[in-house]
Amino acid sequence: QVQLAESGGGLAQAGGSLRLSCAASGRISSPYAMGWFRQAPGKAREFVVGINWSGADIDYADSVKGRFTISRNYDKNTVYLQMNSLKPEDTAVYHCALDLGTGRSSRHEYDYDYWGQGTQVTVSS
Repeated sequence: QVQLAESGGGLAQAGGSLRLSCAASGRISSPYAMGWFRQAPGKAREFVVGINWSGADIDYADSVKGRFTISRNYDKNTVYLQMNSLKPEDTAVYHCALDLGTGRSSRHEYDYDYWGQGTQVTVSS
């Protein structure tokens, strides 16, 4: 089993920044890819960003491109999501996900094997 633990959510003003972390633990075997998804109230969960095993392939949703940056620390099995220039529409529960398959990043929920509980991000206008 693999466990994912997100942290770093909270309240920010529009134009502000937050940094999310997602630490993976348990039976982790490389290669693996990771991603972030978010779900706003009353909406379906949507893809935010995915990163492949090497970190060379990063795919951002258009809505966050240029504002969010994903990075990973292999020693700590952790990925980070730096969110800048936040907008009220970024308000959502953010979930990290891990894919133990090919190590290729994906935009599809069904490609991910494990999910974190989520961390709330609220952006006020």
